[in-house]
Order: sequence, then C-alpha cells, then structure tokens
Amino acid sequence: MEHSLGGSASRRDVLLGALAATAAVGLSRVGTAQAETKQNLPSSLSSKGSTMSTITTKDGAQIYYKDWGTGPVVTFSHGWPLNSDAWDGQMLFLAQNGFRVVAHDRRGHGRSSQASSGNDMNGYADDLAAVIEALDIKDATLVGHSTGGGEVARYIRRHGTGRVAKAVLIAAVPPIMLKSEANPEGLPMEVFDGIRAGVAGDRSQYYKDLALAFYGANRPGAKVSQGTLDQFWLWSMQAGAKNAYESVKAFSETDFTEDLKKFDVPTLVLHGEDDQIVPVKDSARKSAKLIKGAREIYYPGAPHGITATHQDQVNAELLAFIRS
Repeated sequence: MEHSLGGSASRRDVLLGALAATAAVGLSRVGTAQAETKQNLPSSLSSKGSTMSTITTKDGAQIYYKDWGTGPVVTFSHGWPLNSDAWDGQMLFLAQNGFRVVAHDRRGHGRSSQASSGNDMNGYADDLAAVIEALDIKDATLVGHSTGGGEVARYIRRHGTGRVAKAVLIAAVPPIMLKSEANPEGLPMEVFDGIRAGVAGDRSQYYKDLALAFYGANRPGAKVSQGTLDQFWLWSMQAGAKNAYESVKAFSETDFTEDLKKFDVPTLVLHGEDDQIVPVKDSARKSAKLIKGAREIYYPGAPHGITATHQDQVNAELLAFIRS
C-alpha cells in the first residue's frame, strides 16, 4: 500500500511539474507578445492602462473611440448625454459604403473616464483634436449632432481646418441656446435649470421622460419603438452625473457665433423642424447664415433625434454630401 501511494504521489509531482513548466512558457510568450504590441503602438495609445481603443489626453482623461472601415475618414461627435453608440446607424452604413468612420465617447460619457474637469466646450474640442491627432486623421468630414455640433464648431475655431475637408451639423446647438437680450429667441435659463435638477435628482426617470421629446414620441401619430426609447435611457445612464450636469452649461451657454464664422470648408446644416430640444429657428437657421456657403436641409415634422427616427434619410444625405 505504501509503495502504491508513493508511486501515485511521484506521478502527481511529475504531472504538476510539467503543468507548471508549460504555464511558465505560456506566460512568457504572452508577456513577450504584449511587449511587442506595446512597442508597435503610437505613444499616445500605449500608456499604462490604455488599450487600442482609448487614448489618454494631456490631463489624463481616458477617451474611448471606435474606428471602423477604410477609406476617406468621417468623424462623429455625439449629443448629450449619450455616447458614440448613438451613431451606429450612420457608422455602419458609411463603413459599408467605402468610408473609415471614427467616433469617440465624450469625456464623462459612455466608456470614457469620468473626468472631474474639462467638462466644457474647450475641453470637448481638445479631446476631439487628441483623437484626430493620435489616429493621424486627415481630410476628414466632421459630423456633430446636438452638443456634438458645438464640439465640431469649437474644434474648428481652436484647431483650424488643416485636417478637415467638410463639416456637418445635425440638430446642433450653435449659435447659442440661452435666451438673452442679444438672443431673445433663445430658451430661458429656467429650462436649463430644470435639466440640471433632473440630472441631480431622479436622473433615471428624468432620462426616460426626456427620451419622449428627444424622439418626438410625444407627438400624435408618432412611431417610435420602445427599443429606441430604452437605448436612450441606457446610454444616458452611462454618463457620469457630474459630467452630465456640467455639460448643460457647456451646451446651453456657450456662444458659437465666432466659431461658425471660422468655417472655411463645405458645410451641411441638417435639422428637424419639430425639434423640441434645440428649436430650429434659434439654431440651424441662424448658424447657416453665419457659415459661408452652408447647405441647408430641413425635415418637416422631424424631432431632435433625427439620426434614429429618420436614419435612412440622414444616411443618404450624408453620403451624397461627403461624395459631392
């Protein structure tokens, strides 16, 4: 019996030793592969804790991005308080039609880190610039929806159009949303205070309610799926409370008048005429007058979330404009 147990133990020791040696070799190979991969990454993408799908900004924020397809580049800047997934309908379509599409989650939103600072238009524009520069993007069409339209405008003012071929503003917030003596058609501060209160309070229910107006589901005869409303809530809840709260000031009080005057590339302005979030008369129609040679397209009865409710039409407009 002792001899039998001893033989069993001996065989077990040999087996365990072999397994340990195999694991050591495997880990060594993994470590070598990781080192080689890191050496091949641009420095901005190879910092500690980063992956191929994030970049690190100068202030340490981690910005998530996705990069699909090959061909002429189109970048996408999303609306508040969503993330780059809100562009999937456009990105998939353009990637299938010969374009490289790049979209990032704004700082504090989606999969990007919830930075405590930089939650303003200058910070957003600089993050967009960081993505464009890290990926060495050139001759790009910059597309922005809602708050993302402000991000595109501020990018052009702060960073110029050296890497930009065209621009598209969809249901975008410029020139300025807030009502004032200089902008009597704007929305009163009480509206934006209400948004802040919603974010600071029961933000989950607030986002569920906001989705109805965002997609025009509160209009008679509207056909908006429950899935569309649910995804708005899901994306919104991924935004940090502090980031979403501070972003309200950024998209409502920033004056983009001088930014729009800096546009020197072909620009498309597209807006729904029944936009309950960013009223068309105080946004797109004014922006188009400030951008030299801007092309305007307005959809009667269309809501703010036009990229989802009118996805096929928006995709066709984008494709035609980018190819023109």
